[in-house]
Amino acid sequence: MNTWHVPDNVKGSLIRYRDHKIPTGGFLEAVLENDLISAIERADDENVQCIPGIVRFCYENLPFGSWGSRENVKDWINKDVK
Repeated sequence: MNTWHVPDNVKGSLIRYRDHKIPTGGFLEAVLENDLISAIERADDENVQCIPGIVRFCYENLPFGSWGSRENVKDWINKDVK
């Protein structure tokens, strides 16, 4: 865990998503897409408790437009693909 109350493996996945546009797993994808119901359904016991910290981490560390909706996530992953 860290100051955002985000497990290290989740933080690593979000950083890879941000820096290299590597898709996340289903739980984090739902968080990034702002789909709270799917995020809760897909979360394990640890991550369901960390959702507020994960959202805060995204807000403070991911570029505007790289999360918040399914379209934003899809566009971010496909951005600059040649």
